[in-house]
Amino acid sequence: MALTYRVIPVTAFAQNCTIFMCDETNKAAIIDPGGDVAKIEAALEEMGAEAEKILLTHGHLDHVGATAELASKHQLPIIGPHKDDAFWLEALPQQIQMFGFPPVEGFSPDQWLNDGDKVTVGNMTLEVIHAPGHTPGHVIFYHPQQQLAQVGDVLFNGSIGRTDFPKGNHPDLIHSIREKLFPLGDEVRFVPGHGPESTFGQERKTNPFVADHRG
Repeated sequence: MALTYRVIPVTAFAQNCTIFMCDETNKAAIIDPGGDVAKIEAALEEMGAEAEKILLTHGHLDHVGATAELASKHQLPIIGPHKDDAFWLEALPQQIQMFGFPPVEGFSPDQWLNDGDKVTVGNMTLEVIHAPGHTPGHVIFYHPQQQLAQVGDVLFNGSIGRTDFPKGNHPDLIHSIREKLFPLGDEVRFVPGHGPESTFGQERKTNPFVADHRG
């Protein structure tokens, strides 16, 4: 089942909000709506997409800031992340203060996700992979037929996620990338939480933090 996707950089952090749309039904998931609701809605309209759910990779403000507004306005269920990120969602007021974001409404997900779960979008199915390290409850969304993943802040083009935030864990992050992401295949293209896309094969060759030659 093919999908069309669109990446919309939002917030001052240029966070990659991503829309995954099922080509057969035009139903779509909004992944990590960090802010700029009008930009996200404009992208949905341009794609001819009908949002049916919000998917969250983790609980950081620049990834979840517009969640409550979009969910309320469009009656969308909020799915994810893993429950180990509940403390981040509960700390939204402190995150807003820390980063100088405009106030946002708090929320609780309608469903927490676990490793091995599956999420449907229209007629297509995304696989859920729990990938802790950047945050303890971080998940990624993978579409095997199209070899496409949204990996949030686990892995970037040429870099990896920070682990200096509360409950970040560098060894866990390296393990998530090498043991959970890379085995999906070198051809898998990924949309990171920030910056340009890449493939797992490219990062295995050239990423200074997790390339194969680093052992």
